[in-house]
Amino acid sequence: MSFDIAKVRKAFPILHEQVYNKQLVYLDNAATTQKPQSVIDVLSEYYQKYNSNIHRGVHFLSSHCTEATETARKKVQLFLRAAHAREIIFTRGTTEAINLVAQTFSQDHLKKGDEVVITRMEHHSNIVPWQMACERYGAKLKVVDIHKNGSLDLESYENALTDKVKIVAFAHVSNTLGTINPVKEMIEVAHSKNIPVLVDGAQSVQHTPVNVQDLDADFYVFSGHKIYAPTGIGVLYGKEEWLEKLPPWQGGGEMIESVTFEKTTYNELPFKFEAGTPDYIGAIALGAAIDFVEKIGIEQISSYEDMLLRYATDKIKTIEGIEIIGNANRKSGVLSFVVDGVHPYDIGVLLDKTGIAVRTGNHCTQPLHDWYGIPGTVRASFAMYNTKEEIDYLMEKLEQVLSMLR
Repeated sequence: MSFDIAKVRKAFPILHEQVYNKQLVYLDNAATTQKPQSVIDVLSEYYQKYNSNIHRGVHFLSSHCTEATETARKKVQLFLRAAHAREIIFTRGTTEAINLVAQTFSQDHLKKGDEVVITRMEHHSNIVPWQMACERYGAKLKVVDIHKNGSLDLESYENALTDKVKIVAFAHVSNTLGTINPVKEMIEVAHSKNIPVLVDGAQSVQHTPVNVQDLDADFYVFSGHKIYAPTGIGVLYGKEEWLEKLPPWQGGGEMIESVTFEKTTYNELPFKFEAGTPDYIGAIALGAAIDFVEKIGIEQISSYEDMLLRYATDKIKTIEGIEIIGNANRKSGVLSFVVDGVHPYDIGVLLDKTGIAVRTGNHCTQPLHDWYGIPGTVRASFAMYNTKEEIDYLMEKLEQVLSMLR
């Protein structure tokens, strides 16, 4: 089956909009992806026709939404190749999922003198929750180094995994460098020392096939809005044995089995971690986004986006004065760069006036940028609906912008 880019683009209404009377060229997909009409339609349909709180009603609307939500959970399970639907917890996103694990895991498994290992390329969402846990329990946060090309220093990683380490957390794909980490190998090394692993999949599930059982990840998290679904919905996958061990994170409706003023007993998985009214329509729309991705084929998407990244990388290397930040051998669709003597913000603002949306700044990886000794980068990030023509336009306008700023 060939990849029909015209058909793909037609499915995303925002791509046909203009900004500043210029055709929108959206290259900020690592921040959030645009939504296909099928996902937008699901949101509209459920709010207009079926809206009703789930798991708590016997009437038609409640039952319909409950069934649709649990069908979406099953879709996520199959998408991640998880063993059971009960291993899929709906959260507000990657950040909340990491906080959930960091706070519940640390209660019984982290004490003074223990260590938590992360890498230098982590997003703030995979730094701060572990910092908070370490500060609370007197543990130490250990940072694994990287090479200048943006690849992980595997020797540093292995050396960091001492008997004091209680959990390891790292990104599958770096949101700034595009580096694809050797996740399976990293998990194997950690497990050989009986250390559990959390993988931040925010930048991977939309670009490459993920099989959590094959990876043997203990926890795997991602955000719906990175994979063409709405904001405010995300996923925590956890091995059943770990989710059973961890205490509930929040108290309230649905996560309970029974309540008296003397004692509360907790619900079974996955509801033990889903207190209160969930974003059930967001979950249903996430299911629709997964349907959309799977109809096209994640392997085809991955291959097409790899082509775009190679094309853009070759093109940008012809522009004088540009330095790419992140040159690992294995990369996903992120192209971050700096220009000597020119601030990234100025480049981004001027590109915006030509209709091109890129991201500038530290991309919530401030420690990484500090390590490189740069204030920020310009980041162009690609999705299945981007084209070589858009990349050509970016390079044309980038040269014009730089001629103005130098």
